[in-house]
Amino acid sequence: MTYCVGIMLRQGLIMVADTRTNAGIDNISTYRKLHVLADAKDSFIVAASAGNLSVTQLVLGMLAEGLPSRDPDDGPRKVEHMPSMFQAAQLVGEAVMAAGAQLKPALHAAGVASGISLLLGGRIGGGPLKLFLIYDAGNFIECQPDSPFFQIGACQYGKPILDRAMNYDSTIDEAVKVALLSFDSTIRSDKSVGLPFDVMVFRNDPQLPIIKRRIEPDDAYMRNLSNRWSMLLNESRAAIPDPPFLSEDGDGVVELKSAG
Repeated sequence: MTYCVGIMLRQGLIMVADTRTNAGIDNISTYRKLHVLADAKDSFIVAASAGNLSVTQLVLGMLAEGLPSRDPDDGPRKVEHMPSMFQAAQLVGEAVMAAGAQLKPALHAAGVASGISLLLGGRIGGGPLKLFLIYDAGNFIECQPDSPFFQIGACQYGKPILDRAMNYDSTIDEAVKVALLSFDSTIRSDKSVGLPFDVMVFRNDPQLPIIKRRIEPDDAYMRNLSNRWSMLLNESRAAIPDPPFLSEDGDGVVELKSAG
């Protein structure tokens, strides 16, 4: 299992992915899930991946070598050659479909789950930052301001704080903090997700550097964030009044009757 988040803001784009691929009492391994697909002077594109590892690796290999061109006189089609992020998403979706057609019959016959999903983010040619969610069938949708984040993998535990705290006008600093809180909530409830996390931060100004960081299990900021969040949650819970219908003074008491 895995967990990846992409957040598209007015100020920029944030991508975060965990690295755990197997989880068990004696079987834990890691694998980088935030992949650089294009790194050029004026373009930088990354993809976060979730799902079957063999299908994911085939997709990444196809994209690295390039997909066949429709015109035999042209060279292979690569992500860094695409004129827009939309066409880059189309190319990645095409690779997902081709990899699925090649591997899924054998995986299904063996009873192995074969689905994958990708978050594709970045910019091309100094154009605007874009974020896409690419589904297992190869189709995709673009992140919009009214719902400024995408998740793939183990989404359920980290979604509530994103729903409550994220909006398109959130600052980059606040969004990174909320994204890490989303991951902290997830790893507390789902042992198939775990540190290290890979983080990339793109600001709207293409002249500003891209922030790349791996957050290890001993990261001081992550430990402090997790401890303080737990403390504040407990303080807030204690400050909320108890349910009045549980009081014994007769005010608001609900009489329970047996069904028989």
